[in-house]
Amino acid sequence: MAKLSVRDVEVAGKRVLVREDFNVPLDEHGKVVDITRLEAALPTIKYLYEEGARIILVSHLGRPKGKVVQRLRMDPVARELSRLLGRPVEKLDSCVGPDVEQAVRELNPGDIILLENVRFDPREEKNDSEFALSLARLADLFVNDAFGAAHREHASTAGVARYLPAVAGDLLVQELKMLDLAVNDPERPFAAIIGGAKVSDKIGVITNLLQRVDYLLVGGGLANTFLLAQGHEIGSSLHERDLVAIARQMMKEAETTARAELLLPVDVVVAEEVKAGANAQVVAVEDIPPGWMVVDIGPRTQEAFADVIARCRTVVWNGPMGVFEIPSFAVGTRAIAESMAATDAVTIVGGGESAAAVHQAGLADRMRHVSTGGGASLEYLEGKLLPGIACLREKE
Repeated sequence: MAKLSVRDVEVAGKRVLVREDFNVPLDEHGKVVDITRLEAALPTIKYLYEEGARIILVSHLGRPKGKVVQRLRMDPVARELSRLLGRPVEKLDSCVGPDVEQAVRELNPGDIILLENVRFDPREEKNDSEFALSLARLADLFVNDAFGAAHREHASTAGVARYLPAVAGDLLVQELKMLDLAVNDPERPFAAIIGGAKVSDKIGVITNLLQRVDYLLVGGGLANTFLLAQGHEIGSSLHERDLVAIARQMMKEAETTARAELLLPVDVVVAEEVKAGANAQVVAVEDIPPGWMVVDIGPRTQEAFADVIARCRTVVWNGPMGVFEIPSFAVGTRAIAESMAATDAVTIVGGGESAAAVHQAGLADRMRHVSTGGGASLEYLEGKLLPGIACLREKE
């Protein structure tokens, strides 16, 4: 069933606790260097202040592990939000306690405060009931707009929903709409492109998608384990030898009982070292030299993947095709982004490194949807029920 959204409930005059994902990168001076997640949160925040809600924003930043870490305070986020919204966002020095409660009591309709990094409190990641109740006491309504943290069963993502009416924000609604379209009602042919480093991270999603998609294209470091399962030597490439049997089983399933046709690289870029300027060459997967490492898909693989993308009506992508942080090894990843940008299919980029790659290539605005949640989108594609979504109220 569809979830109730913030636009389905009365918010005027109410104290609204909004869980956002403001886990943004900061430079050495503490300045926000990528505002993508902040921009994604603006529609919900603007709607609430225009409707006269009293807004209490809460998020984590980094991994402070339950301790106060000065460089992970939310002050830079508050400053950047104030600039983007064109109105003040007051940042508090705590996320619960008497000072926070007093600040909330003083809020007028349309006012916005941002709580301190919620992960400074060790009870957050434990989904501690007392801590969740302390957060819930601040508000009349809970809005979860943090898709990037929806797969975490923490106090501020799921716990507070035990004590407050809980609905979805605009960003969360859009994320669910697009991912649900891909998983449950795609236009066909439907292709999924899966990359990244490890098979272990993506066993579930590959298994699920084998029965849902028409084509499953596999690249990145995780493809090396499949190449081993095919009997190829892979030099010193990243791989998971203990998962070769599982990769072999997946390939057999693709040949026999699965819906999907599984496509693996036929050529790759190999390098003597994983660093800029390293000696590199393109070889067939049968000819990977001893001691060399696979760092990207090769041109024939790029062409084969592009041909599949061009004939599909829905394309979902999660995970880079190589070591895309190094420009000379990012050609395959960029080729996937360009192939998706060139089609009029429904194109969905599943957050994380894939989202970074399309932004880096300047192609994000040519995708139908770029997810703000890497881990969350992956678990959704795997068919898992996300705690931060399961706790929200259903529409009648």
